[in-house]
Amino acid sequence: MIWRQALLLSCFSAVVLLSMLREGTGASVGTTQAVEEEASEDAKQKIFMQESDASNFLKRRGKRSPKSRDEVNAENRQKLQADELWKEYYEEQRNEFENFVEEQSDEQEERSREAVEQWRQWHYDGLHPSYLYNRHHI
Repeated sequence: MIWRQALLLSCFSAVVLLSMLREGTGASVGTTQAVEEEASEDAKQKIFMQESDASNFLKRRGKRSPKSRDEVNAENRQKLQADELWKEYYEEQRNEFENFVEEQSDEQEERSREAVEQWRQWHYDGLHPSYLYNRHHI
């Protein structure tokens, strides 16, 4: 029974000691939440700028002054993207129209072939071979 009390006392003291060590290192280095908050603040400062800086950025260049390289590049990227979208749209429209025209011509050829075939069957008298075999070879 005494060995159980000794084991229980040693486990309890180990838990207390570990919890004290854990709190001591957290206090000396700083909590992880504070570090994460500081990191998020730095990230926000890198991404967002102050309102006054943003308005000054937009007002910085006059109407007649030359554009910066970044502005020119951004405008060119936007134009290229818009051109690519228009190109894809018109290419799709052209493909659809070509498919439609091809279907129409196929249907017309089929109707014409059927009409010729019906005419041949109607006018065939049974005495002569059909038109395909009645050709005069020169």
